[in-house]
Amino acid sequence: MSLHTNDSRARDKADVQQRDVAFARSAPTYGRWVSWIVVLVIATNLLWLVATNPNFEWHVVLQWFTEGSVLKGLQVTLGLTVISMILGTLLGLLLAVWRLSENKLLSGISGLYIWFFRGTPLLVQLIFWYNLSTLFPALSLTVPWTEITFASWNTNDLITPLTAAIAGLALNEAAYMAEIIRAGLLSVDNGQVETTQAFGMSRTRALRRIIIPQAMRSIIPPTGNQLISMIKATSLVSVIAMGDLLYSVQAVYNRTFEIIPMLMVAVIWYLLITSVLNIGQSAIERYYARGSRRVVVATKRPAASPIPAASLVQKEDV
Repeated sequence: MSLHTNDSRARDKADVQQRDVAFARSAPTYGRWVSWIVVLVIATNLLWLVATNPNFEWHVVLQWFTEGSVLKGLQVTLGLTVISMILGTLLGLLLAVWRLSENKLLSGISGLYIWFFRGTPLLVQLIFWYNLSTLFPALSLTVPWTEITFASWNTNDLITPLTAAIAGLALNEAAYMAEIIRAGLLSVDNGQVETTQAFGMSRTRALRRIIIPQAMRSIIPPTGNQLISMIKATSLVSVIAMGDLLYSVQAVYNRTFEIIPMLMVAVIWYLLITSVLNIGQSAIERYYARGSRRVVVATKRPAASPIPAASLVQKEDV
């Protein structure tokens, strides 16, 4: 009887430990370790092949990486990105507000704009702006259907590679930013809008003070993606003889025929820029997510106390 009681007591204690989360243990993760090892081996082998391949001509990459013409092209790329992104975001905000407006005319104009610029390739738009003088040799400010002219400009004087690049990039970006901002504004609860109306706030002030700050949490991540895409999209302006980063390296390898190393120069610069932008985007996302993040404090649960022997004996008797 004593041996049977001890066995039953041990089984009950084991059952209690299995049911208690204090004794829970995570399952072995052998598959995860194996996958990590496989990926590291493949990545190391790939890096070794790239680093030791003489066809990359890394000494040429190092020679031209900080060369003056390349850095000048890099400055053009960054300048185009900043100017086009600012103009595109401001115009996109206006288009988003129009799209959500109850005014059918404003909503229709915004929808037509977004439909056209999202439906045509950016490269085609850049070439179109660069060759605008073919359609309109002169741009004039006139009274419609009359010969009254207030001012007139030669199109070739206005549309340079720089202005064509800014116009093409900014107007195209505005269409995408309009949809991103519109989605962010729609993510704000309708109760917020009703509250601003109850307090008698104007629509403009409500957008500036209440709605847009709350919508930023939904707007920032896709906007960061658009900024990174804009960095890469600036490479398209090389087709209109704009001296950006890609155009600069192309000008070099057209003389030296060192195509691969010069392209690697551009690739490394693009990767460095986008890496910095990713870090900045993460910091901004954390800033706007402060009010919605929950901090879970893990507390260690005390170990379960052993079951008194008397209670086990009483249970066995029953």
